[in-house]
Amino acid sequence: MRALHCLALLLTLIAPTAFADGLYQVELILFRQAGEPIPASQTAPDDWAADAQALAAGSERGTALNAEAAKLTAANGYQVLLHQAWQQNVGEAPTKIALSSGQQQFGHFPVEGTLSLKQMRFVDLESDFWINQFDADGLLSGSERLKQGTRLKTGELTFLDHGSLGLLIKVSPL
Repeated sequence: MRALHCLALLLTLIAPTAFADGLYQVELILFRQAGEPIPASQTAPDDWAADAQALAAGSERGTALNAEAAKLTAANGYQVLLHQAWQQNVGEAPTKIALSSGQQQFGHFPVEGTLSLKQMRFVDLESDFWINQFDADGLLSGSERLKQGTRLKTGELTFLDHGSLGLLIKVSPL
């Protein structure tokens, strides 16, 4: 019996610390940077939110990165496209959230994309956002795309630079 207790203690000490989901506040600012927009080679697909879930009702939170967003002005060569904060569980299985902004036209939004988070030792992020342009009939005529992944340290603001688009994100435990 003593050997079982020792084995259990040993497994507890060497196992990764993040088997259980943790509750986090996620905040992101998606913005356009100065310069010419860089069009994607294709427009956003109709299934841009495939396998993603919508934000859970009541999960939205007030934004805390307002000072950072305030610096991203047209006078400084920037345009904020999406600024949103919410709470979600993050664990070792990826959680993919669909986000959008603006008025939907034929299944697409001016800003649409997915954000996937998972945690082992660190928080891993996969982002895939489309900035869409529509013609006079409301049909999708062109898109810009930010698709990038990175490893985040919880509680730290991270900047993703992707051509004419940028993303600021902060993931903090609650």
